[in-house]
Amino acid sequence: MEETVRVADRIFDILEALAASSSPLGLSEIAKATGMSKSTVHRLVTSMCVRQYVEKSSDGFYSIGYKLIETVSLHINQLELLTEAKPFLSDIMRDLDLTAHLGILDGCDVVYLEKMDIYPNTRLYTQVGYRSPAFCSSIGKCLLACLSGDELEDALYLCNFKKYTANTITDIQEFKRYLKVIRRQGWAMDNEEYQIGHRCVGAPVFDYRGSPAAAISASGSIAQLSDDKLEMVIREVKQAAEKLSRRMGYVE
Repeated sequence: MEETVRVADRIFDILEALAASSSPLGLSEIAKATGMSKSTVHRLVTSMCVRQYVEKSSDGFYSIGYKLIETVSLHINQLELLTEAKPFLSDIMRDLDLTAHLGILDGCDVVYLEKMDIYPNTRLYTQVGYRSPAFCSSIGKCLLACLSGDELEDALYLCNFKKYTANTITDIQEFKRYLKVIRRQGWAMDNEEYQIGHRCVGAPVFDYRGSPAAAISASGSIAQLSDDKLEMVIREVKQAAEKLSRRMGYVE
């Protein structure tokens, strides 16, 4: 364990040295900045280059790699997304008297980044960090519908299509047909497909690149999200998602 911690510390020392430099560094310069031997630096930066967290130029100098920049950027974007989403989630919770969620797609799971619940004792078993199957959640179906080609096939391959309730879609071809409907209408519904007695309406959120960044949803019991309320909920959730998309830089 101590050796693992020591290696991690050395990796961070190298990254900090590269980040602090205005130009790429050679092995000797990295060794001097970190207090490590050249052989240790060489061993570590070689592994970091493989993972693309460090880049090596043709003349043997090292700099921060695009993978680290990409990873940090994703985290910053998620923080921005959370900040921008909270007012819209709060409006959904207050105006619709429903539980509001913000979630992202991870493989074939939805990961919830935020939850605002007007009913603290609700039996809707979600919380921040909770994962649920994408194929039977409104957020997941919205985001899967944004995928196509190999990307969609890869995501669906990970899905087990378990039958959680009588309403769960378990046939992959039927599910693909439903995704086409979702693409056209711009929203998705979980109609007691994951949990009996609960419904959910979701809509996708796009970033400045036009890529699906997340989705937001409004959920509640059958009594709370009744048929006569459904049209209004769909309209409000779609409008909230569209406004949040614009806040994230999306232009149609």
